[in-house]
Amino acid sequence: MLALRLARGAHPLVQLRRLLVAAASAGTGFLLLCTLGHALAHPETAADSVLRLAWCALPLAATVYFAVAVARSDPGTQPRAGLSAVGLGPTRLTLLAAISTAIACTLGSMLALLFFLHLRGDLSGLPFDGAARGLLAADRPLPLAATLTLLTWVPLAASAASALALRPRLARPVKDAEVREPAAAPAGLPWGFALLAAGLAVETYAASARGAAGSRLPGGLTGSPTGVLVGWTLTALGLALAGPGLTYLCGRALQSVRPSAVRLLAGRVLQEEARRVGRPLGVVCAVTSGVYAAATVYGERQGAAGVGPLATLGALLVVGCAVATLVTASFEARAARRHTTEALLRIGAPATALRGAAALRACALLAVFGPLTWLVAELSAAPLTAR
Repeated sequence: MLALRLARGAHPLVQLRRLLVAAASAGTGFLLLCTLGHALAHPETAADSVLRLAWCALPLAATVYFAVAVARSDPGTQPRAGLSAVGLGPTRLTLLAAISTAIACTLGSMLALLFFLHLRGDLSGLPFDGAARGLLAADRPLPLAATLTLLTWVPLAASAASALALRPRLARPVKDAEVREPAAAPAGLPWGFALLAAGLAVETYAASARGAAGSRLPGGLTGSPTGVLVGWTLTALGLALAGPGLTYLCGRALQSVRPSAVRLLAGRVLQEEARRVGRPLGVVCAVTSGVYAAATVYGERQGAAGVGPLATLGALLVVGCAVATLVTASFEARAARRHTTEALLRIGAPATALRGAAALRACALLAVFGPLTWLVAELSAAPLTAR
């Protein structure tokens, strides 16, 4: 009940984020149910149904990642002074965040079930002149256990990931020297570039290998070797892992060679927010490069007409969740430095300097991540278009 009261009395922007989580959960749940419908309609091709179910792992991961970002930025679950006295310590607040996430995702799963049943004609007859009859196996009974199992994947995964990300950590004493120094650089940059290089190498080898087995994925990627998909996955993980380190280096570059006050402020902010903003930025880079490479392959092979509705929905979910996660992390970073901004304004810092620092941060990130995204996209698409 407390989680429901906190959800009802939250800020409209927080409510909008929760509704977006519910919408992402509804889309992912609908994809999972469509996979079940394909398995019911084509029992002789069990391997294709399993592959479609594995293909849903990407939208599922994107939805869970976005749900965790929304739970982390929820002001209703942030530790505040005096809450421990009324029984709302860090552990209880983590539990409330997990429950709120589960409620939003469950709402989305129920909406997906209602829409799926409506398209099947189980509620009020077949809509759209029965166009989805064969895709959703409308002539076969829907197994209740399998349906409920698939619908619980998103709420359980999102609530568990939120609880794990927001779990209370033991605080260690901070020394005076650590207070004066900026953040410790993120340590994932070498590993990120190693995964990136490994992914590109695996993709190139798999695309050039003769007789490589193809994977029948929804939406026109039929015939792509399985090793190419593994290479894309490694490339995406590498970009996500390297994002914080690249953001930190952007901040350090802004402060080099006799920096002005605006450059110094912009660089320090990037260094402090490298972990919070860098990883979502790396995920957006990975998604953008993947979409660009996939669009290039579609154009070379069969054109945009081969993209099916389920593949389009999955792509929209992945792109939308990645962008929404980056926007949420940006708002969270802005709220975290609110006290610093107010202090700068109190001591007479001009508002134009703060806006100039924000623009400088955006330009620096775009100058680094833009060419990197384009380069990775071109290297990923080149082996496939050369076949």
